Amino acid sequence: MLPVLENLALDLADNGILVITLNRPSKLNALNAATIDEIGRAVQTALDNPQVRGIILTGAGDKAFVAGADIAELAALDELQARRAAERGQEVFCMIEESTKPVIAAVNGFALGGGCELAMACHFRVASDNARFGQPEVNLGLIPGYGGTQRLTRLIGKGKALELMMTADIIKADEALRLGLVNHVVPQAELLGFCQQLLGRILTKAPLAVGLVIDSVNAYFDKERHGYQTEANAFARCFASDDFREGTQAFLEKRPATFTGK
Repeated sequence: MLPVLENLALDLADNGILVITLNRPSKLNALNAATIDEIGRAVQTALDNPQVRGIILTGAGDKAFVAGADIAELAALDELQARRAAERGQEVFCMIEESTKPVIAAVNGFALGGGCELAMACHFRVASDNARFGQPEVNLGLIPGYGGTQRLTRLIGKGKALELMMTADIIKADEALRLGLVNHVVPQAELLGFCQQLLGRILTKAPLAVGLVIDSVNAYFDKERHGYQTEANAFARCFASDDFREGTQAFLEKRPATFTGK
């Protein structure tokens, strides 16, 4: 039986495809701590449920997959709380990445900050033609904290990943496809159907072999997670900075930030 969750909608079809929908459209599906915990609970439920054979992760509405983290919640954290938040986000997103059941991100609209990180944790991504991707955390005096520095580099290479994270540029779906950040771009009206068909093809294959493909590809990368710990520590250090306080305050006050490098 699927749990009833406040910030997610779960829909399990007869063919074993579970659609997990981030369901905070009034907040553009922004990630707060409660939503990250619910994602973890939903994914664990899917892994434990033999009726679930594959997962599609998407966002409610036509504007955003996930527009980012909940900035008001982040602004209230201290350094220790920030490290714990980063480690919890990494833990949940690694659960997705290491799932032996295939997980596809159906990215509709904005996938920024934590939303881009969530999409990258999935095994691959299909974008609507109005999708937008970016890691704009430096605008807030922050860095990606849920695995973004690691996964973006793996997916598109060091040079371009550094450029996107340091400039905070937001790229369109066609550029994301060119860079290898997404696998397909389709019209928004066709997004979910395309993902269901694609996942349906995968589900005709041997489940054990599919799971072992996922595990073997993940094994190519360093699984000691030193990079993730480095990221979590750096994410936490940002919270002790004046730049973070200025960046988040400016965001909440809808004004340009003035950074001092402190």
